[in-house]
Amino acid sequence: MRTLALLAMLLALPFAALAQTPTQDAALLVADQLYITRERVLVASGNVEAFRNGVRLRAREIRYDQGTGGLEIEGPITLTDGPDTVIVADAASLDAGLRNGILTGARLVLDEQLQLAAQQIDRVDGRYSQLYKTAVTSCRICDDGRPPLWQIRARRVIHDEVERQLYFDDAQFRIGRIPVFWLPRLRLPDPTVERATGFLVPSVRSTSQLGVGLKIPYFIRLSEKRDLTLTPYLSSSTTTLEFRYRQAYRNGRVVFNAAITRDDLRPSETRGYLFGRGVFALPDDFTLSFDIESVSDDGYLENYGYSDKDRLRSELRISRARRDELVRASFINFKTLRDGEVNETLPTLVLDGEYERRFFPERFGGELRARLVAHSHRRGSDLPFDSTDPDDIVDGRDVSRLNARLDWLHSATFTSGLRADTQFGLSLNSFNISQDDTTPDDPTEVTPLAALTLRYPLAKTGANGVSQILEPVVQLSWTGGSRLDIPNEESTRVEFDQGNLLSLSRFPRADRRERGPMAAIGLGWSRFDPVGWNAHLAFGQVFREDRDTAFSSTSGLNGLSSDFLLAGQIEGPGGMRLTARSLFEKNFALSKAELRGDFGYRRGRVGGSYVWLEEDPAEDRNREVSEFTLEGSFAINQFWTASADWRYDVASDRAATAGLGLSYENECVTVDLRVKRRYTSSTSVEPSTDFGFNIGLRGFAADTGTERYIRSCSN
Repeated sequence: MRTLALLAMLLALPFAALAQTPTQDAALLVADQLYITRERVLVASGNVEAFRNGVRLRAREIRYDQGTGGLEIEGPITLTDGPDTVIVADAASLDAGLRNGILTGARLVLDEQLQLAAQQIDRVDGRYSQLYKTAVTSCRICDDGRPPLWQIRARRVIHDEVERQLYFDDAQFRIGRIPVFWLPRLRLPDPTVERATGFLVPSVRSTSQLGVGLKIPYFIRLSEKRDLTLTPYLSSSTTTLEFRYRQAYRNGRVVFNAAITRDDLRPSETRGYLFGRGVFALPDDFTLSFDIESVSDDGYLENYGYSDKDRLRSELRISRARRDELVRASFINFKTLRDGEVNETLPTLVLDGEYERRFFPERFGGELRARLVAHSHRRGSDLPFDSTDPDDIVDGRDVSRLNARLDWLHSATFTSGLRADTQFGLSLNSFNISQDDTTPDDPTEVTPLAALTLRYPLAKTGANGVSQILEPVVQLSWTGGSRLDIPNEESTRVEFDQGNLLSLSRFPRADRRERGPMAAIGLGWSRFDPVGWNAHLAFGQVFREDRDTAFSSTSGLNGLSSDFLLAGQIEGPGGMRLTARSLFEKNFALSKAELRGDFGYRRGRVGGSYVWLEEDPAEDRNREVSEFTLEGSFAINQFWTASADWRYDVASDRAATAGLGLSYENECVTVDLRVKRRYTSSTSVEPSTDFGFNIGLRGFAADTGTERYIRSCSN
């Protein structure tokens, strides 16, 4: 039977009084048996626990000599110093403060990840632990004599608990029992460190264009809020230095990624790229953000796998969004990397501004919405005509516009359940077109508009908790005026879907607007099952008095009546989801289709999509688009995971890209293997195969938070 805690504390008073100064914390000793020998030695035995200065010691027996002030401890011993350090030993000689001494047959465990087994551990000032003839690993060690997957053997290891660093002398890295390499000196952060200067895990990248290369990242901790990562990338065909700079501010953050290259693909050029982004909180709820995207040549990003973008966008934006107000201003620069596009004849410099405010007048009810939009885009060319084709776009055309709009919206729900939404509005549109001999310079228009939308939702709930909602919708609208004689600069791509079925104009930008009387009908059905299948289905069609020739033939809106819109979604248990949208012509021939499906299960997931579009020169699509993509992953067992992705161009009857991946992860190591093949080519990029290989050792960095499994010693 354990002695009462009060009696244990009383017996421990001589030990506490002799072992502390007035400024130190008191010591506490608890044990099954406590007695003092004739030699004035305090002996505690049986389930002994001692506490001093935040250090907790458990042992089979502790002997305290009042003359020397030392402790002789018999194990098994467990010493816990804070939340992250645990020492297990067979025997120890320590001072009364548990801060200095020697532990034999010891093992140091850091953050429940990294274990350091040593013949002897010397504790100095409660800060340093010096280990001799040490084996270090984060892998599980079995009692059957098998070595861990990896380990670092060292003559001496010093752990600095304040700086949270590990210093190795005569370090040897082993895989199993096989020595791989030797280092006379090695410094590594302990598992509790999130950011420390030093080398990160290297990786291997092999491509058919650049050969086999090695990336060796070096992380530099500049301060608590700044860091820099330099990554040399060396192969037989390239010498590249990659950069990543991060900085956190009190009100924001920035990240920059860049690289500079000399390679055999363009021997006489220095190649590189710079991507950056940042966001800052400003006074009065404003937000300032920026994105920078720049590259030396069209093929660089694809050659080195940094990005698959074919148009770069750099933007500086300031914005504020409140419940009844939106303010936004942007300056944007575009750069194309596509074959056949010339930056000089594209609108690469764009200014955008928007202000919107809502009011709720009590006198006549409803909502009053005011909106002001300013836009300008510029081309680098100064030619007022097309230099190659008189029917094509003007090379140097620059456009500015100002759009002001005032809308009054009112909703009413009748006792029968019918809901009526009314809208009246007035729009002022003014344009300035320069460097274009084919259009007037400053066209202006005033456009009135009105709409009435009727909805009649019907709901039903069954005994099993399944609810269904059926909602027919009819909208009658009118937009006055006639279209100005201005070029179509911004509304060249139109999407007809359930999101804009009830819009007064389905053009994406304000340089185009639908005119005259129109009607839209729709029908929506939804099913909600709290424990089973959910489904959503939408149907719609638009009718107009006059045909609008500004719509392309594949938009589905170029006739007196639009194509039939059909969209749906099915959600099932276990993460299954299927989404589809299509347009059908009057003879029910398909004109557009897209399908996306995802299915998750216990050991993985599978996803895929399919897109089909007719050819349409008006949308710069000179051939049919028909392609599908597949991607998925499968857990072979609790350690191995396989993944794959595939994109196939059905119209061309060939694959576009394909990729395979294999990864292994357990308590102490991660292995990642990736192979990707790109089959397409252009004037700046050739078909290529990329191979990536990466090995990560757990235990020398902060926990990633990802799930991992511990191997069983019985396997």
